[in-house]
This record gives sequence, C-alpha cells and structure tokens, in this order.
Amino acid sequence: MSGGGRERAEALLLDLDGVLRVFDPSAVAAVERRHGLGDGAILRSALAWSRLRPAVAGETSHAAWLESIVADLSDAAGGAKPAWSAVREWYADRGEVVPEVLAFVRRVRSAGIPVGLATNATSTLDDELATLGLTGEFDVIVNSSVIGYHKPTREFYATACVAVRTEPPQCFFVDDVDRNVRGARVAGLSAFRWTGPDDLPYLEAALGL
Repeated sequence: MSGGGRERAEALLLDLDGVLRVFDPSAVAAVERRHGLGDGAILRSALAWSRLRPAVAGETSHAAWLESIVADLSDAAGGAKPAWSAVREWYADRGEVVPEVLAFVRRVRSAGIPVGLATNATSTLDDELATLGLTGEFDVIVNSSVIGYHKPTREFYATACVAVRTEPPQCFFVDDVDRNVRGARVAGLSAFRWTGPDDLPYLEAALGL
C-alpha cells in the first residue's frame, strides 16, 4: 500500500491480465512458428501502445484493432501478408484464470468488501469473462473501452472508485504494471504492485481478512 497511516480499505479494484488471468508464452510462440512470423512479432504488434490505446479507450473497434495487427505484421514481413488465421489463432487463446486469485476474490466478497475488475480492455471483455467462467465474480466491471478512460489516467481511477461506491483513499488497487500502480497512487488510491500469488497474504492483511 502507498503511504502510512491509511484507513483500512473498504473496496478492492483488481486488474485482469497478469493478475487474475495469465497466458502461456509458449502458445503464442507456437502460433508464430506455424505461420512463419518472427519470435515475439504478434505481441509486439498487438501491445504497441499507439495501436492498442485507441481500442482500449473505446475510440476504435476490437475488429479494427485486430485488422491493424494484421496490417502491421504484413508490413514487417515486407508485404507478405500473414493469414488472418494466424491472428485469429493467437486471439482464440483467452488464457487461464489463476485459481488462487479467484479464491481470494471470493473471500474478499464473502467478507462484505466489494470487488471491482478494473482493466484496460476492448469491447469483447464481457464475452471473454464468460469464456473464462468469470461472469458474476465481481461486484462491478470497469472496462476502459466502455468508460472512455484507460489506465493510468486519473479519470479511470476516479470512475472505478465511483463504481464501487468508495472514496479513493479507501480503495485498494492491485495491478502488475508499475505505471498503473503509480497512476492509482497519484489519483489518491492505495495501490500494490502484483508479482504473483505469493503476494496474497499481504493483500489479505491489507484488507483485514
């Protein structure tokens, strides 16, 4: 948590990717090999902020984001357009839920503490949560592409706090990306940089579980 002497958190805001959901890096590497793409090419393209930001800010569609990845990979390959099947195959893998984190979310909610999923995502988030079996596991979903603000903007965190009906100083935010954690602290939230399930005892103590 940031700073000392804070009141105990009254709400939890949790990131999705890298915290509750993880991906097997060997899976995307296998897709790249099968389709003749260079190592790391798909994620470099997909996660390039200039390409990803409009999609997670709700300024462009999920489909347009995927199309831009295909176009970028084509340019990198000297005009040899990778098959759409390569991008579709990569995106079909929606990762896996970390069971320890899901159990933690359920313990927090059982203790009467609201939990919000606070994530930069495209418009397909609800479908992805359904695929992962996570529908109904949160009190609120704060999707950047829906609210029009992305992490680490102050507006994203302010909107998330309103969603869980808790003032920023009493909101505890957990994310695996340092700039998102720093952004939350600037916005007045307590925030913790996630490194893995070994962090759970600290989070439980911070929430008084």
